[in-house]
Amino acid sequence: MPRGRYSLHDVHDHTPLGEEHFHCAPGPSGWRYVSQTTAPSGAHLGSVDLALDELGRPIRLELHAASWQIRGAALDGVTWVRTDPTGTHATEGNVRAHTFSGTSPAFLVATARLLRLTPDSAPSPATRVRLVTFTDPVLAPRTVDQSWSLLNSEAHATDSGPLIVDEYQVSALDTGDQYAVHIAGDVVLAAPGIELEHLESPPSAMPRLTDGA
Repeated sequence: MPRGRYSLHDVHDHTPLGEEHFHCAPGPSGWRYVSQTTAPSGAHLGSVDLALDELGRPIRLELHAASWQIRGAALDGVTWVRTDPTGTHATEGNVRAHTFSGTSPAFLVATARLLRLTPDSAPSPATRVRLVTFTDPVLAPRTVDQSWSLLNSEAHATDSGPLIVDEYQVSALDTGDQYAVHIAGDVVLAAPGIELEHLESPPSAMPRLTDGA
């Protein structure tokens, strides 16, 4: 069960935004990620609880930030309920999208697990994916289109055996911006605004289409 800590910073000026303390693990139905986010001062900012099925689809999402709350799942695309800080009003949403996204590194791993791009064809053709992303600090939903391509997959020797690191190129289709995401199993090693600062145990393996899926 990987357990560790990410540092989060602004992608434009690198201002520190806080830290995300997480643990994640594969299970009989897929994969689960749980985290708590803190500000640079140490104050609690929010939490993430994301569960995926064996195909990488979100079967449960619960986000908390600034007293706002999101509960969602894959249903007729993706469906969610957003609750305001007072708890007196709730709004529902539904979009014909593939999965959820947000500032947490969990969503990068989730998208990679959903796409299951194979290193046999790296660099892989770009695969288009539609996501509903929840923006901090009020968890406002926004639909975005991206394309993902697996550029490279390399084995790195470690004390516990080879560590497979996948390098993805992600493109925002609305702006044309491109950036790299490095993932080892179910842990993000580096991505814009994200750095892995500490990891207590090796990542769990990423499922592949060649695994019989």
